[in-house]
Amino acid sequence: MAITASAVKELREKTGAGMMDCKKALTETNGDLEAAVDFLRTKGLAKAAKKASRVAAEGTVVSVVDGNKGVILEVNCETDFVAKGDDFQGFAKSVAEWTLANKPGSVDELKEAKNAETTELTMKCGEKIDLRRFSAVETTGVLGSYNHGGKIGVLVDLDTDKADAPEVAELAKDIAMHVAAAAPTFLTSDDIDESYKKREEEVYRAQLKEEGKPENMIDQIVKGKLGKLAKEVCLVEQVFIKNPDFTIKKLVADVAGKVGGNITVKAFHKINLGEGIEKKEDNLADEVAKMTQQ
Repeated sequence: MAITASAVKELREKTGAGMMDCKKALTETNGDLEAAVDFLRTKGLAKAAKKASRVAAEGTVVSVVDGNKGVILEVNCETDFVAKGDDFQGFAKSVAEWTLANKPGSVDELKEAKNAETTELTMKCGEKIDLRRFSAVETTGVLGSYNHGGKIGVLVDLDTDKADAPEVAELAKDIAMHVAAAAPTFLTSDDIDESYKKREEEVYRAQLKEEGKPENMIDQIVKGKLGKLAKEVCLVEQVFIKNPDFTIKKLVADVAGKVGGNITVKAFHKINLGEGIEKKEDNLADEVAKMTQQ
């Protein structure tokens, strides 16, 4: 019988298994939903799906670069113990390499392609494994990469006509390291949108009122703070972490002059491990108390 997309969707929502696994289960059971659930359970797929509601905030950020192409990938698990294991680290690296070579269009496409391997690792380590996000870059210029212990991954794309100059490669790496440390939000001041400025203005006003600043001074102080905003949040305006005598803009111009060419910071990409994930805070005393009461 023909297996409908709605049936596959329903089974997937019921079990959390991958689309192809759900389709196969329905095919094997002639479209019987409950039988398909049992089919997935016997294969261990539904069991793995039960872990889907858990919080996976640990893990690693992997960086893979090959010439002018690069990928940073975040893979999550539930505990630091599993994150440090060879199985997890090997899996994360292999997925990053596959992503670099195969160029999936989205993280959902990546998850679907690696569903079987993800499920296998979930069953082996007993924790939820999640391919959370990735950034892929292919440049005609120079690509800079920096990875801080699997916690932060950065790629920097430099547009230049001196791609073969070693000074430009060093510059790209230095800027990638700077991005990891200074955490810019925007590339240039032109990229700061009005909604962001408005939010910052509201925060400044609230802070100044909390500090007890006179009302007639607040507008002027806020204006001054907004004028300095670009230096705080825009990459090219920030002070270079390795040399406070240079901004990133000045550093780029300095290297461009030395190599006799043009260099522009085209883009940067940064992934922080677990950013935006609300971690569950375990209270050991409470857990022990619950166990002794059982």
